[in-house]
Amino acid sequence: LHWEKEELPDFIQEMNPSIQDTLSLGNSPLPPTPFWKTIFISGGRQDKISKGDIAGLFFKQGNLDKDELGIIELKKDCTFVAIKSSKAADIIHQFNNTKIKKKKVRIRMV
Repeated sequence: LHWEKEELPDFIQEMNPSIQDTLSLGNSPLPPTPFWKTIFISGGRQDKISKGDIAGLFFKQGNLDKDELGIIELKKDCTFVAIKSSKAADIIHQFNNTKIKKKKVRIRMV
């Protein structure tokens, strides 16, 4: 890719002419906003946190429905959770700097 008036190095001029065809990019519409957001939780398996702990916290105290919570990916020292876009900011605000299994966790958007 290069701009219309950009000078190309000499070694590129020897390319196949079919490759040097110019394409123009049209005005395409913006993609739709994603249905899910991923949040990061600073606690994981080594902190004795389970998927059930996170799901229970979000369902009971966060008032999420079962279709608003997606995949929970539990790693050794952190967790990634898919949450419906419309609820993600509320969950982060409500549960940032809270305790899960005696571990104070930070929650933020990825």
